[in-house]
Amino acid sequence: MTDSATLSDAPAFAAKLGQRGELRQAVGTSGRVHFDRYLPFIVLHRSASPGRSIARRVAVNSPAYLIWSPEDDALAAQALAAIAAAMSRRFERLLVLTVEDSAWQPARAGSEDLPEFRFRVAASPGERAQGALAALAKALAEIEIDLRQAFVELAGDAGPVDTGASGADVDHLSIAIPQIHRAGDDTFYPQITHELAAACGDALLKAACAFMAKGKTGAPDHYRSLGRSAFLAAALDADRKLDGVARSFDFLLSVSPINTREAMQTFLDGGAQRAPQFRYRPLTVDPDMAKRELYAVDLSKLEDPLLERLLSEKRQEIDHQLTMLATRNSRAFRAASLLHYGTVTTRLLADARAILAAQHPPTPPSRRIGAAEVADTARALVARYQAIDPGFAAEVEVRDDVGSLIVSGGKLMIASNTSMLESRLDPLLAHEVSVHLLTYCNGAAQGLTVFRTGLAQYEGVQEGLGVFAEWAVGGLTAARLRLLAGRVLAVHAMLDGADFVEVFRMLSDDHGIGRRPAFDITARVFRSGGFVKDFIYLEGFQHVIGLVASGASLDPFWIGKIAPGHVSAIEELLQRNLIRPPLFTPEFLGREDVQRRVARLRDGLALQNILDVE
Repeated sequence: MTDSATLSDAPAFAAKLGQRGELRQAVGTSGRVHFDRYLPFIVLHRSASPGRSIARRVAVNSPAYLIWSPEDDALAAQALAAIAAAMSRRFERLLVLTVEDSAWQPARAGSEDLPEFRFRVAASPGERAQGALAALAKALAEIEIDLRQAFVELAGDAGPVDTGASGADVDHLSIAIPQIHRAGDDTFYPQITHELAAACGDALLKAACAFMAKGKTGAPDHYRSLGRSAFLAAALDADRKLDGVARSFDFLLSVSPINTREAMQTFLDGGAQRAPQFRYRPLTVDPDMAKRELYAVDLSKLEDPLLERLLSEKRQEIDHQLTMLATRNSRAFRAASLLHYGTVTTRLLADARAILAAQHPPTPPSRRIGAAEVADTARALVARYQAIDPGFAAEVEVRDDVGSLIVSGGKLMIASNTSMLESRLDPLLAHEVSVHLLTYCNGAAQGLTVFRTGLAQYEGVQEGLGVFAEWAVGGLTAARLRLLAGRVLAVHAMLDGADFVEVFRMLSDDHGIGRRPAFDITARVFRSGGFVKDFIYLEGFQHVIGLVASGASLDPFWIGKIAPGHVSAIEELLQRNLIRPPLFTPEFLGREDVQRRVARLRDGLALQNILDVE
């Protein structure tokens, strides 16, 4: 790496490895060596212009890397020698992967030509190095970015690499990364930069896994388990700051009326002729100031593309919520709500209409219970989970300023005027406590708070799991299913231009929904100016039922509040030991009647006939 004279003049580098082999230490003025744990490979990158280098970004996303600038060659040589010596005592061979940037050839002004998307790879001789090269070349050739497919050029022998560690057996792999992310000398395409760095990092892990497969210790079951097994301080800091912004306001309470009972009575007493006037809590947050704080969070220093993606998605979701708060009670609120939640699909609308058209026997009568009994039973269920582990830190409150049962964070809030059939109590607590509070508490036990507050777009499947819980315990009544279907039709009608009174009459007159439930549905849909969220309950239930019917496991969804698109990310984080399996699982899943219903569901059943399973 450098000549002996230069090396002798440099101050000694002493590697300070932890018990697991963890190391994060400065090398010279701008370099760094990082080891997540003892690993038989290291990624090297040397650059005079680190700010422009895609190869440097790929290197720092690795669980084991050494980066430096030319002026720190001597110290980098010492650092590599120290690391190679430490790793050679653990592993029979070490794989050194050098990454560099391909030559940058800017397009001439006005040209439509794009930089060549071609990787150059090489490896030293030997079975293990060649096996790693084959895996690397295959992974790189599968990369497609911005509708462009990568090409891979095999450049022959990578040549030896001198680690400076006596007795260390080393294989060498080199890769030159095309600079398709650059628009100019100091201008970059951010999305392409992110995708290229993530794809290259993935390919390097596949190569390292192939290298390990030929060794005595063998390879892990999945190459992604080679990734980071500990959160960097930057990730914890970014997560904490995003959580701070998210906790500065209660979104659902902020968009929900505080006078629903009085507004309903006035509306019905007036013959349902005029839209009600709702009142709302004053906002506890300035949306513009919160957005400034939100985007001051630097996600570029996480050194983990997966975590960067998850936190970036969450930031965008918080942004959407703040936009809705900023436009509350205006025409723009509806558009902001639509941007976040999407719209009703043709299939979902057809399913909702089929549910409302289906004939089901009436719900058997049972005695009515109030808020105090609901709260006592909820607290008893919380206590059962707390007997498993005190980490089930949930609270139950009876309040005057909510219209129904609402879970916000780790708190179940029960309307003081609650009056429900006793037969509905078990299914509602299965929904609110054994799904919403349970996933909050499981998420709180993970390393990042985002798993308790919810990854982006988690709400649909979260509500679907809640409705599934109601069905699984045998408490999803025809009236409840019709109510969910009515919400879908109400959202669709609102988006189609119907006003409050028209939607109410459609539900009550055309579909036979009672006047009070019809008002509740309509009020939920028109709150704050037009809130489209309520279609996700039936859509989420539809999705969960599809998963269960296909034999898929729901286990990933108990780990925290996640969306279906995060299942593969959860599996990777579990393999990397960054998160833990769920501490709590819903108690109802162990019931014999629930297992019987699930078994029948897997025989195949249309959504509108779901109540036929008993």
